[in-house]
Amino acid sequence: METIYGSAFKDSNAVYACQLNGKGGITDFSENAPATAGQPFWQHLDYQNQSSYRWLMNTNQLPAPVKDGLVGESIRPKLIRTGEGALITLRAINRNDNARPDHLVSFRIYINEKVIISSCHRKVYPVEQVMTDLNNGTGAKNTGHWLVEIVDAITDEVNDFIEELHDNLIEFEDNILEQKIPGRGELVLLRKQLIVLRRYMAPQRDVLTRLSSEKLPWMSDEARHLMQEVSDRLGRGLDDLDGSIARTAVLADEITSIMADAMNRRIYMMSLLTIIFLPSTFLTGLFGVNLGGIPGNKDEFGFGLFSLLLSLLIAGFAWWLKRSKWL
Repeated sequence: METIYGSAFKDSNAVYACQLNGKGGITDFSENAPATAGQPFWQHLDYQNQSSYRWLMNTNQLPAPVKDGLVGESIRPKLIRTGEGALITLRAINRNDNARPDHLVSFRIYINEKVIISSCHRKVYPVEQVMTDLNNGTGAKNTGHWLVEIVDAITDEVNDFIEELHDNLIEFEDNILEQKIPGRGELVLLRKQLIVLRRYMAPQRDVLTRLSSEKLPWMSDEARHLMQEVSDRLGRGLDDLDGSIARTAVLADEITSIMADAMNRRIYMMSLLTIIFLPSTFLTGLFGVNLGGIPGNKDEFGFGLFSLLLSLLIAGFAWWLKRSKWL
């Protein structure tokens, strides 16, 4: 590969632009400073920025399929091998303000031995972590290690979010044991977040596994081994997701059962009240007919006596239902 100069990245209007120094830090580069094999360039771009978009489309540092991949609409995690380089699409947790974490952010990378071009539109916080390590002199020493660090930071954030969802699930389960029904839509949102993560993190785990097995010349055996460890860690997170999704289904069934039991209890109580007042309803209807000969219609204490007899009848019938364990 021919030597790359800083002038190749002029007018890219990058969010981050630096050159790895091969010792875990970065150096500022000028237009005439060459990059050696141990000193690759890293450009992080907002592909919706007009200057960055024009640079991506016009640069001769990238093949045409890579340009389309860095600015395209594809959001599924994938890996495309392009000679000695690789085009990688990943998904990261959305920690931006006024956004839900499950509205994942697309993060695209083109990487080879001498250049790293990454692009996204919404902020990806693991990028800032990697940049902080480089500024502190404790970051990646080459492109292979840079890739391991960025996927490691993304995976850590994914697993942290999985833990948050798991804690929410445990809280729901504890509330259900206390017969507390979650608010409308809360369980649905939790299940949706779990399913969205499962949908995108499964192919992302496959991408990491493939990266650990691909014989890319700029990835050392150590970097491939570390990449496999990151893939395994993400795989364990996926196992937790599968278990959590199954548990939300059990929770939904339990909530349905609790609500059905509550409804049945209400219907049962209404039925018992109907049974209790059935004799009194019959008697009041019988004595309410407008015909001559009704007993007590001329007695001044007739109504009071009739009301007392009805009360005794209702109380006696309620006692009988309780003794029969209907109440």
